[in-house]
Amino acid sequence: MNVIQVENAVKQYKNGVQALSGCSLYVKSGEIFSLLGQNGAGKSTLIRILTTYLRPTSGTITVLGKDICKEAVKIRSQIACAAQQTSIDTYLSLEENMLFQSQLYKIPETEAKKRMEQLIADFGLNQYKKYPVSSYSGGVKRRLDIALTMMSNPKLLFLDEPTVGMDLQSRIAMWNMLKKIRDDFGTTIFLTTHYLEEADHLSNTICIMKDGKDVIQGSPLKLRSFLRQNTLQIQFRSDMEAKTYLSSLQEHFPQKAICIKNTAVTMITDESRVDMEQVIRFLLEQHIPFYGIEIAQPTLEDVFLWMNR
Repeated sequence: MNVIQVENAVKQYKNGVQALSGCSLYVKSGEIFSLLGQNGAGKSTLIRILTTYLRPTSGTITVLGKDICKEAVKIRSQIACAAQQTSIDTYLSLEENMLFQSQLYKIPETEAKKRMEQLIADFGLNQYKKYPVSSYSGGVKRRLDIALTMMSNPKLLFLDEPTVGMDLQSRIAMWNMLKKIRDDFGTTIFLTTHYLEEADHLSNTICIMKDGKDVIQGSPLKLRSFLRQNTLQIQFRSDMEAKTYLSSLQEHFPQKAICIKNTAVTMITDESRVDMEQVIRFLLEQHIPFYGIEIAQPTLEDVFLWMNR
């Protein structure tokens, strides 16, 4: 069952800016769905529409089987959203924050306290109960913020950049928590992220957007298999060097798809060994000071780069 169906969605603002240009995507029940795209791709607009803050200009969109335009109130009672800015009141204690959230959703007090204790335990927040919320680290505040959204027992949870600014340890803790929400609570999670390894590690399904449209959607494995060929990665000492010699390689190998990846120039190749010999010969003849060259299997980052080049 699809909990979200977006078909040919268009959103044009009054100032003429068109944020969505025929976007279509589908989210299955009980999965973690990641939305990727560069700034300006239309991710924020799409989430604001799916969470009923905006109305689309045209297109057909259903959330939990309900029309986004006609049944917005019913949808809001079954979804939750955690934005990049946390909604925690630092003047309240951890428990006061959670009980206040339950009051907003008119959850009976006995049920609210039972749910609160479960969430505190499940999200590893017990050790923080005696400390003021204002003293929490960013990662713990983020965990509490998501625990607050779970007080209403939503069927669908929207997360905007849930691990932005976190250190690696906090990010791993958040990943484990999101898997627990999916597996133990049966909640479908729709998230945006700029961390490709995060989408690869967490997601059942990934969708890449560009210029207001969906470019490709599927499992991480399916997206990687989209680039069936290997890649040649020509390593330079810096990203500036890679950019300097990119045009020379593009001019000499016009039939190849070539782009920048950090400090390397990456080339999709059908015949990796033959192409590698030709590239090395060209680099040596042109006295281009490359640092190394290797044949590699495509990663999710490669897919993202090719889709957005």
